[in-house]
Amino acid sequence: MKKMKSPPELLKEIQSFDFLNSVMLDINVSEYELSFNIEQTNIVKTLKFLRDEPLLSFTQLIDLCGIDWPEKKERFQVAYNLLSMNNNSRIRVKSFTDNNNSLPSITKLFPSSDWYEREAFDLFGINFEGHKDLRRLLTDYGFEGYPLRKDFPLTGYVEVKYDEEKKRVIYKPVELEQEYRNFDFESPWEGVEYPDEVLKDD
Repeated sequence: MKKMKSPPELLKEIQSFDFLNSVMLDINVSEYELSFNIEQTNIVKTLKFLRDEPLLSFTQLIDLCGIDWPEKKERFQVAYNLLSMNNNSRIRVKSFTDNNNSLPSITKLFPSSDWYEREAFDLFGINFEGHKDLRRLLTDYGFEGYPLRKDFPLTGYVEVKYDEEKKRVIYKPVELEQEYRNFDFESPWEGVEYPDEVLKDD
């Protein structure tokens, strides 16, 4: 097996291609990883180039994952993690989108992305245009919301219970019993009678 290329070595190789130079944004080189951002419109072209160029040969998509940045205008980041077995090297390609826009599906380029895209849709609500079966994957069909968004409540919106009478699973709104939140608004220092000697100044 070839020795793994360092990120600076891999960057130097990638920058020898005019097309990649024209689409790469925000290049990040660390000790162990090379990553860069691209515009949504360049996702398919870039990943296809990385896969098909013989000198690069990033033929395996090892992961596709979503990240939520609620404070950003385009709050969702999708990271494509690619592996070149021929060159023993890895690269991460990232792009951003928001609630109102879709990213292009890459299932035709990398069939392994099928369930990765479904997972990102299920957990973040990220849409992938052109995906033939973009259904929930990990949550139930009646699930409300997207549980890996940072504004999703920790308790969720509904709870699942088995109903003994109906002999089936039922869904009901979350009801949190928090008796400790029944505050007595009277100050603990009001209405207390102290002995005279306690109130005297020393």
